[in-house]
Amino acid sequence: MSETSSSGPGAKRLEVRCPSCGDMHLYSLDNPYRPFCSKGCKAIDLGAWASESYRVEAKPTSEDLLDD
Repeated sequence: MSETSSSGPGAKRLEVRCPSCGDMHLYSLDNPYRPFCSKGCKAIDLGAWASESYRVEAKPTSEDLLDD
């Protein structure tokens, strides 16, 4: 993440790395896909979650063990 100055006194632009493709882009309210750079990158990320390529690790609780 980097901040660069834009035109105007005290104005800052926030640039972030897209979590999908890794390209740097302006993080702005004008971008409906933020933190992604585009609709395509957002769709790729959603597809990875849907296909269970991404997983959130959790330790089993005693209730989980009793269910088995």
